[in-house]
Formats: sequence, structure tokens, C-alpha cells
Amino acid sequence: MRRSSLWIVASCGAFAGAVLAFAQAHQKPGLYEVTTVMTWQHSPFPEGMPGMPNLASAMGGPHTMQVCVTQEQIEKYGGPLPQSRNNECQASNVKRSANGMTADWVCNGNMKGKGTIESNWTDENHSTSKVHFTGTMQMGPEAKPVEWTNESTSTFKGADCGSVKPAPLSKE
Repeated sequence: MRRSSLWIVASCGAFAGAVLAFAQAHQKPGLYEVTTVMTWQHSPFPEGMPGMPNLASAMGGPHTMQVCVTQEQIEKYGGPLPQSRNNECQASNVKRSANGMTADWVCNGNMKGKGTIESNWTDENHSTSKVHFTGTMQMGPEAKPVEWTNESTSTFKGADCGSVKPAPLSKE
């Protein structure tokens, strides 16, 4: 159960910040470098949990990844939305503007709750984003409170994604 819970938080947290650094319909498809910092306001993992590193500390530093953005993702959402395990989380109330997008991120699986997504383009090659999520995570028989914030910056690297595969198009 610990590994499953760790995977859920890590994937939702990392993808939510990393992949949401895109917001405008006229942005370019291609490869982006995304740097994300995750801050825990309330971690479901207790300090010094045996057999696991402290997830709050482990994910607190900046994490950089390459993200491939498709034209289809740009046309539908302004870019890719976060991915969630077994489609437990979905975007709703997506609102696009000339310089960004906002949306709600609703999760109804092992992690239940609601988050907000906000992305803004600073220029044609750079964007910033923020995701804030509050809810609970199923940890064995108990649902533990969870709250985190991801802040990301992205930089366009080129039209060719190389070996980086785009995330599947999220359902709304």
C-alpha cells in the first residue's frame, strides 16, 4: 500500500506541476523543459515513516523533465493536462485566455479532492504555472489529509520531441 500511495502522490504531484506549464492556443507544439518545485502544506506521510524516504523532503527540491506537447493538446486545452493513474482525476471548468488558462482538477479515486490550475505565458517560449490541491489520500483503511502546491516554469526547446513521447490526451 505504501508504494501505491507513493506512486499516486508522486505521479499526480509531478505531472500536475510539470505538464501544466502550457496555456495558450498559439503556442508551439514540440519539446519543452519543465522545472517544478512541489511544496507540501500537509503530507499524508509521517516524518520518518519506516521503509520510505520522507516524501515531503524528497519532492521538495526542483525537478526538471522534458515534456512533448502535441498540436492536439494545444487545441483542446492550451497544452497537456496532468496525467492521473486510472483516470482518477479529471479537468473541469477549463477557461482559456489569450495569455493562459485556469481549470479545476478533481480527483475521485485513492486520492479525493479538488485542485486549481493556473498557467500563464510570459512570452512565446516561456510559461509559468501553479497547481494547488487539497483533499485526502487513502492510506490502508484510513483517509489522510493531503495538500500540496506545485510551481513550474517551462522553456520551449524545439519542434522535435526526439525520444520524448507525449502524454495521452486527457479526458474532460
